[in-house]
Amino acid sequence: MTRIDFYSNAEPKLQVACQLVAEAVQQQSRVVVYAPDDNTARAFDKLLWAHRAPSSETLVVIARRDSEMAHYQVILNLHADSPPSFSRFERLVELVGAGDDDRQLARSRFRFYRDRGYEINHYDLSKSSA
Repeated sequence: MTRIDFYSNAEPKLQVACQLVAEAVQQQSRVVVYAPDDNTARAFDKLLWAHRAPSSETLVVIARRDSEMAHYQVILNLHADSPPSFSRFERLVELVGAGDDDRQLARSRFRFYRDRGYEINHYDLSKSSA
């Protein structure tokens, strides 16, 4: 069953996403970043390349559609909705910003996963240096 990790107080969100992706890549995990639109995908891509030196093997794929998901190891969701094929992945990472709207959307996704029997881990980034 998919492991689901929620990271709350993830601000600035794209920079936290880059840090979490870099940690996953260091562990040799392949990551799909599920982006809601082209602007977010481009902004994340630019930040990621600035955050880490590129490697010869691509371990990170930025996808906007289910058909673009090249593997099913780790998915990091930047979308307001749950990824359509999240249950195929070994791990789902959900980021929750500090804003009320973002928290409301995250609560809805949390309930969606919980109601389907997924175990959910929660990490409050305001209490750590992650």
